[in-house]
Amino acid sequence: MTQGCARFYKATLFPPMTTHRVPFVVGDECFETFVTLFGNLNSATDSPSHSTPTVVLHGGPGLSHDYLLPLADLAPSTGPIILYDQLGSGQSSSLVGRGAKFINIELFIRELENLLAFFNISSRYNLIGHSWGATLANEFIVRRGASGLHRYVLQNGLASAALRNNAIAALRKGLPEDIQMTLQTCEASGATDTQAYTDAMDIWYHRHSCRINPFPPELQRSFDARLNDPTVWDVIRSGPEQMGSGWDIRDKIHLMRHVPTLLINGEFDYMTDEVVKPFFFGIDKIKWVKFPESSHMPHIEERESYMSIVGDFLKD
Repeated sequence: MTQGCARFYKATLFPPMTTHRVPFVVGDECFETFVTLFGNLNSATDSPSHSTPTVVLHGGPGLSHDYLLPLADLAPSTGPIILYDQLGSGQSSSLVGRGAKFINIELFIRELENLLAFFNISSRYNLIGHSWGATLANEFIVRRGASGLHRYVLQNGLASAALRNNAIAALRKGLPEDIQMTLQTCEASGATDTQAYTDAMDIWYHRHSCRINPFPPELQRSFDARLNDPTVWDVIRSGPEQMGSGWDIRDKIHLMRHVPTLLINGEFDYMTDEVVKPFFFGIDKIKWVKFPESSHMPHIEERESYMSIVGDFLKD
């Protein structure tokens, strides 16, 4: 844990925290997945009916898990919370120089499976997937069946890239005209690395990503992690996975219908009701909660309410 994380948490009592570097073999190479664990996994595996461990999948792709550290609030009542940096993100092994043949959804599914096996929890666990992390969790369930998955929190995730892009286009029309023009001009000319574009995007982020201004330090660290190494972001969004424009899971949601699911979005979220609604109609046991004062990060924006709702769901 960095000094910044320690400062953020020292005012609150949390369960024991440990960090791990989990080896992950791909072909003849060995990578490392950086993990932060809150709570005691031994007590959870000894009494699974009372304390099911929860694995949290971060967004991006390419963010670090720092912005999800508030989920440690859940550990005392729901069981151990496992946060990790996906390969190419944060403190896990770098993937600089790797292309689409290596960086793909299947790689990250295998990394998740490796993590479950390492901690010996494959037979019973919960998942919280946020944003891209929800996409990854959805693909994991669809492709693998996820027989040990007990409960799933599908947080601020999309059913279709096209639906999300339509929602973003509509919401951007609500920005000041000069900000809209700056975004359009920079994107058309490829000048997305300019200060003008960064400043304009900050307006967007504070309206539809996290409405706390300034951003909490743990969220800023996660954004900085992606900016410092955009490898995974670029490959997943622009490569064959087509997360930027073509990805769509709507015709496979029926393969997720057996999983008890809590669906979450925010009133000011760019994952609007239209973007998440296919899950609500495609999954049998599902509850949909929309946080009224939040955009894309209710675990930060409405922390107390979020922990109460998600905690009750995971304990139920």
